[in-house]
Amino acid sequence: MRLFGSITALATPFDGAGEIDLDAWHRLLALQLDGGTQAIVVAGSTGEAAALYDPEFDLLLHSAVQFVAGRIPVLAGTGLSNTAKTIEHTRRAGALGADAALVVTPPYVRPTQPGLLAHYRAIADDGALPIVLYNVPGRSGCDLLPETTALLAPHPRIVGIKEAVSHDERIAALVALKGDGFSVLTGDDPTACASMLIGCDGVVSVASNVLPASFRRLCDLARGGKRDEAQDWNAQLVAACDFLGVESNPIPLKALLARLGIGHGLRLPLLPLSATHEAAAATIAQAVRELEQDSHDAFVA
Repeated sequence: MRLFGSITALATPFDGAGEIDLDAWHRLLALQLDGGTQAIVVAGSTGEAAALYDPEFDLLLHSAVQFVAGRIPVLAGTGLSNTAKTIEHTRRAGALGADAALVVTPPYVRPTQPGLLAHYRAIADDGALPIVLYNVPGRSGCDLLPETTALLAPHPRIVGIKEAVSHDERIAALVALKGDGFSVLTGDDPTACASMLIGCDGVVSVASNVLPASFRRLCDLARGGKRDEAQDWNAQLVAACDFLGVESNPIPLKALLARLGIGHGLRLPLLPLSATHEAAAATIAQAVRELEQDSHDAFVA
């Protein structure tokens, strides 16, 4: 498996009663396919994985696999705080038809680097699915360092890393590990353009939930080495990316999706977007519509 380009970490749409909105889920999936998204992640942190019951995880993943029907890879978020439970969850995702597992560093427990090495090797050795490492220390509380990633990258069942630490030195150290069987993906929308221009294979994006065509365009330009065009286009995406950080992810994203007619609300302890940001949400939602139309027009041209 070779992962590259614009990959969307999907939100999970709920209905007015707080249940999974399967119709909205299908509309979100269709939006991704129509916009040129090159892979999707189901039940990651953007998908409020911690708030999903097992039958809901099964429903979302199985329906996504069926809907996509092999057109793009479907990754499942399977990382938990314990290795044995992560292996079990990854097996579950494999049985439901996922193409790969996105496995975050174990949240809260703060393992050492040797612990992380043993954790990921055990999951990969189990063989249920190809594994994408996911490093996001701001959320998980531990940092998978490049030297540890270098020991994991040669494993035949470890096919990439999503790195949310956006420092140039970190990205450069990981890009040096790239190969036919190991992709380096940024997990930070605001710096995605810069990271791809120095060698990242793509981005696992939050913003591409609402800007799928725009992020596909950005990835094509940056990965194609068209520096000036990529930077010019990226400048038009800055306001939307900044808005998505005004409160914890996926709160601002869910506000935009609701304005686009996809889903309602979040599950506690997450609350809807604060009233102080509602005017900005309306402005950004309109900008999103215009950016997407522009991107579709450019693609057709």
